[in-house]
Amino acid sequence: MDSTLDQTRADPGLSRDGPVVDERPRARVQATPWLLVIVLLAAVAWLGWRAFFYQEEGDPVGSAMLAFEKQNSLTVFSSRFEVGAESTDSRGVLGLDLLKSRQASIIPATVEYRLDLGSMDRDRFDWDDATDTLSVVLPPLRISRPNLDEAQQKVFTEGNWVTREASEDLSRNNSLQAEKKAAEFAKNPQVLSMARQAAKEAVRQNLAIPLQVAGYGDVKVIVRFDGEKAPAN
Repeated sequence: MDSTLDQTRADPGLSRDGPVVDERPRARVQATPWLLVIVLLAAVAWLGWRAFFYQEEGDPVGSAMLAFEKQNSLTVFSSRFEVGAESTDSRGVLGLDLLKSRQASIIPATVEYRLDLGSMDRDRFDWDDATDTLSVVLPPLRISRPNLDEAQQKVFTEGNWVTREASEDLSRNNSLQAEKKAAEFAKNPQVLSMARQAAKEAVRQNLAIPLQVAGYGDVKVIVRFDGEKAPAN
């Protein structure tokens, strides 16, 4: 009889009425999955807010630079025009010019004007918080090498007999002349002025809309090139 009572006292899982079950470990096991679910939901909510709604206050310059981050070069203007070239060729025997030929060509050419956005560092941006105005200073435009559309050229050739070698030389010389003239025309003040204006408008559109989407409101964007005076307020 005494030995039975001693065993009951020594073993907390036994009693006179039967085994005693401790529910506390089971309760902790059931609560753990719910805690993990709550933590995961909180993490997902924070990541979603960070990705779609969060923005660093007071840094419109950073937002503007972010709009240019993925664009190393921006083509702002393209000009297509025609240039004329003319060459002559003389070939003979024993120093006598027996074969003379002339060729005139009208060749379409295309030139593109690009902005190098890779050089747009923070020093080229200035934000006026009082007027919600972003000022941008652009680097000089880069003019591409003229692209001659020789497949669409018009050719006029004169000569009683134009050899294949003479024809090739005339065509080559005309192409070199046309490329040189096209490059000079691309720097024409009127054409360059149109390209600059197109560049300013393109930059305004590329910055104003992203800044509005970022929550900065109706932002005014002022664009000018290196060497140009800032507009008076």
